Order: sequence, then structure tokens, then C-alpha cells
Amino acid sequence: MRGWRRAATLAVAGAGVLALVLSGCTPQASADVDVPEQVQTSLPEETVAQLQDAVTSAMAVTGSTGAIVGVWAPWSGTWVTGLGTQGPGGAEVTADMGFRAADVTRAMTCDIVYELAEAGTFSLDDAVSTWVSGLPGFDDITLGQLCAGTSGLGSYQPILANQVLSNPGRGWNERELMAYGVASPRRNDPGAAFADSDTNYLLAGLAVERATGQELSTLIAERVAQPLGLDATSLPGPTAAAPSSNALNGYWSQPNADGAWNCSDPGNYTVSSASFGAGDSGAVTDITDLGRYAQALASGALLSEENDRFAAPLPVSADSPTWFTAAGGAYQAGSLIGQYGSAPGYIVGAFADPETGMSVAVVLNNSGANGIAGAWLAWELAAIASKAPAADGRSVPEAGLPWTAQQMRDNLGTIAICPPAQ
Repeated sequence: MRGWRRAATLAVAGAGVLALVLSGCTPQASADVDVPEQVQTSLPEETVAQLQDAVTSAMAVTGSTGAIVGVWAPWSGTWVTGLGTQGPGGAEVTADMGFRAADVTRAMTCDIVYELAEAGTFSLDDAVSTWVSGLPGFDDITLGQLCAGTSGLGSYQPILANQVLSNPGRGWNERELMAYGVASPRRNDPGAAFADSDTNYLLAGLAVERATGQELSTLIAERVAQPLGLDATSLPGPTAAAPSSNALNGYWSQPNADGAWNCSDPGNYTVSSASFGAGDSGAVTDITDLGRYAQALASGALLSEENDRFAAPLPVSADSPTWFTAAGGAYQAGSLIGQYGSAPGYIVGAFADPETGMSVAVVLNNSGANGIAGAWLAWELAAIASKAPAADGRSVPEAGLPWTAQQMRDNLGTIAICPPAQ
């Protein structure tokens, strides 16, 4: 059995099962993540030293006191650890702590969209207004465009960020969030280009709820977490809570009137409501689950082999590198597929290579910096891990990445909110 193939028995009962049977789309009981077998040993000390230096550097520039990281290189070994502390002078961070999955939630929501489309519950070409009421005049936007990121819709989170800052425990009604999102100026005509928008995944979550008669939290549990054996992954309800009973503390630095960031005493946002993120960024997880999910996403473990989810990637922007594209509720960076972003208190990045099986996952515990820090740090780690020497009887994959670790380190320096003292 391959190292990350984990069969998880799905047990559901009662009305939930009946509803799914009637809709003709019973979730699969288990899913195999088909990647090369993982060598059961630690990564070499030299590789670990480089990885740790990359993470601690990123912690410094983002004002994070703690981080959790997982790197899996099937031909060489693994490195899963917590770094830093829970806050200034706080307890040490451990690898088993829970945190918010941030925009990785988007990929999970779209997993369900593509599963239901394969089952014939709806078509990706259906107008979103068919499955989400209260959207007059939006018949030109399809369900497929929501996950492709080509709906042209604006975002709701930037509009409401100050309210979350002042009241992170508030429970949000998804319809209220939707109203802010669809009222925002459109970024482009539907289907014209990729444009990042949290509203896409909020609407996708509402659509799958309407199509199945189940809450998105149940769908993520039954169709994503349970088949993949992700025991620490879920979409919490609206009640304010920490990501888990053993959570990584999450902080959110803010600039003062003079533009200087508060990096010594940032606000604590560990306890907040997942309802603001909903189908876009509301899920919680831990580093082992996040790394496993990245491999499942990249390898298409939850969908049929014929699925073309990532077949038509689009440029992320006009000035992005040609190797950085978007499709299917995820990003593609060279040979890697994954997601990145932020939620109050956390910056997250998780990417995997479906051919080599390499997976990297990381969380930083301060969301003040640009969320792309999650991608750049994950890519820096991937560049280092891709060169890890092979264990006995194995060989280093020939395929490389179109960037260097130093390039990603330099990128992170450009968005530093808490630059190291000179």
C-alpha cells in the first residue's frame, strides 16, 4: 500500500443517506491518493536545515511567532514540525495543532461541485441563478465559471474586513455576504478571464447545498474529509471558536496611522467565526491533513480519471509568470497544484506534485501580510525539497521547478511587514 493511501470507511445514516440516494449521488466510501510510495524516514539534516531557515525567515517578515510545516518527498523522506511559540513568550508550537485552512477551503468546495457534476446532479454549464436564488440578472454566470474563477464577480471580504477586525466572533449570514459580493463591481465579463474572488466559492457552496439539501459542512465531511481520512478537517458552524481544542494561536497585525505595523503585540484572532469564510475560507485542519489533502487535490483522488478539472488553466494575471495559472478552484505552479491564502490569524499554503508525490504544507500565525506569502513560502520549500538526495534504492525525480528557492525568498522580502532588524 502506498504511503499516503488511506482508506477511511464512511458511515452515514438516516435522512442524510436517503437524501443522497434520492439525488443519485451517494458519496464514495473511501478514496486512494495515487502517488509514489513515501520513504519512511526523515529528510536529510542538510535539507531540513535549509527548510527550517526558509520558514523562520518567512516568520520574521510576516510577524509570525509560530509556524507549522510539513514536507513530504517520497524518494527522500519527510519533515513535519512546529516552529516558534504561541505568542511572545508563549508555549512552543507543536506539529499537531489545528488552524484555519483559509483558501484551501475553495478547493474543497469545488471538489463537491465537480463530484455532483460527474454524478449528473447538475451541469457545470447551469446558470448559478438556477441553484442560488436571489440572483436576478446573473443568468450569464455558470457553476463552472465559479470554480474556474471566470465569473467576473467582485469580492465581499475586503469590504467587510474592518468589521471582522473589530468583531471576529460575529456569525455571518451567507446571504448577507452574497449581497456584498454580487453588489461589488464586476471585474470582467463572465468567461473572459480569471479574476480572484471569494464570492465565487461562497456561491458555489450555496449551490451545492441547494442541489443536495445538505449543509456544506456535511458535504465536506462526507465527500472530502471522510473518504480521504482527514480526521482534523471540517467546516465549523457560525459559533465563534478556536480551530481546534489544541489550536495554533492566530494573530493579525495592523498598521498604525503612520503606516508602522504592530508586530510586537498583534491582535489575537484565534477565536473567531468560520461563517465569514464559509465555502471560501472557513474550514479548519492540521498539517498532516493539509499535506494529504494537497496530494489528493493534485492527483484527482476524489474524481474519476476522465475528469478534466485542471485541463484548461488560465493565466492568473497579465503580469504573472507563464507557469502560474488557475483552474478548478486551485492554482498550478509549474508541476505543483494547490491553494494558498489567508483567514483571520493565519496564512496558509499547500501544494503537491501529482507525478513525484512531493507535497508541502505550511501555516504562519499572523495574517497581516499579503496572503501570497503562503504560496511563496510553499514554493521555496518545494524548491529545496525537490533537490533532496534519494534514499537507498530510490532516485531523485528528473523534473524540476521553474523557480529557485532564493527567488521565492526574495519575493517574500518585498511584502515584509516586520522586516528583520538590520
